[in-house]
Amino acid sequence: MTSALDRVLGARLPAPPEQLRRGPFRRGAFPSPLHSERRAARTGAFLGAAFAVCFLTGLISHWVQQPPGWFSWPASPSWLYRVTQGLHVATGLASIPLLLVKLWTVYPKLFEWPPAGSPARAVSRLSVLVLVGASTMQLLTGLINIAEWYPFGFFFTTTHYWTGWLAIGAVAVHVGAKAPEIRRGLARRGSPGAAAGLTGEQAAERAAVDDAAESGGVPRRAFVLAAGLGVGAVTLTTVGQTLSPLAQVSVLSPRIPGVGPQGLPVRQTAARAGTTDVGPDYRLVVEGPRRLELSLADLQGFPQRTERLPITCVEGWSSNATWSGVRLGDLLEAAGLPRDSEVTVESLQTGGLYRVSTVSAPHARSPRTLLALRLDGAELAPDHGYPVRLIAPNRPGVMQTKWVTRVAPGRGGIGA
Repeated sequence: MTSALDRVLGARLPAPPEQLRRGPFRRGAFPSPLHSERRAARTGAFLGAAFAVCFLTGLISHWVQQPPGWFSWPASPSWLYRVTQGLHVATGLASIPLLLVKLWTVYPKLFEWPPAGSPARAVSRLSVLVLVGASTMQLLTGLINIAEWYPFGFFFTTTHYWTGWLAIGAVAVHVGAKAPEIRRGLARRGSPGAAAGLTGEQAAERAAVDDAAESGGVPRRAFVLAAGLGVGAVTLTTVGQTLSPLAQVSVLSPRIPGVGPQGLPVRQTAARAGTTDVGPDYRLVVEGPRRLELSLADLQGFPQRTERLPITCVEGWSSNATWSGVRLGDLLEAAGLPRDSEVTVESLQTGGLYRVSTVSAPHARSPRTLLALRLDGAELAPDHGYPVRLIAPNRPGVMQTKWVTRVAPGRGGIGA
């Protein structure tokens, strides 16, 4: 059966009439030597590395927010999520110019003649559509997400996660299918590997193309420099949202560390959440064997702790701040619960996907996890969660619940 399938896929298809070979289909329609196997392979290597980092850090972020049963995320070091999510967004943004450069090096192959010499070749070309489509959608929707603009009707997080699997799978299939060309492209010029699998005529033609790339109107070094400058410009003008020393030059960042209420960026405001009218009758309920119902004065009567912790958003921005309040573990113990109890923390806001968050055992027992009452020495601003907000080390900002009204034991989902 396998041999029959091989015969079908490898069968030669009749070529279209030669008179149709016009415009971009004509021989020599794309004379630039930079549309070469070498340029495509080397650009693809950088793009593949960026995709791999972006995919792995994206998995971490998704699993932190929606953990499978086998996954556990630690409470320390406190900066770990800041690094992984910063890398995720930075490599995703850098991948946009890299993808454009990669597509420019290979787009003449769209017009190769004959368009499909065999069924196998037709299937291969169709698979490239999946690769390009998934990669483009992943990068563009990611860019739209960090700008907090959602013109599409689907839930971004779920779509982004599954499209990521589709894109990385398509990359793996493409690399496997193109392995001989990639090996030749990455081999040192003049080495046996650079001509592996080529006939003598093809090897000579490739050498001529490489020589032309060095001496033509757009030399190889100029091409590499232009691509590098594009990637560098995108990175430099956005990475400051994570790397604070570069904040002043990161003019394309959606958020700048140090800019916002109390010197800290905000994604969800009190006005949008409907929590601007918290009055003196506020109470924090902690469920347990000894149920607690605490006013602000009661919370201020507990031992107050101060921690320097970053707030890190899934959009990639992060900023350090000094938080003061009551340790979550102290409240759990006062309610008769073990300090390492997994609990759910609920917000006063009436809706939203992140109104409830789960605090797992590593974070619940961490002495750095606070129900914060103050930020940088001042009472919390409404936009930062007045009267009480959760702040725990090494967690996404969407899980640092603001306007906390209830803490309860038990396993719960993040969304509500």
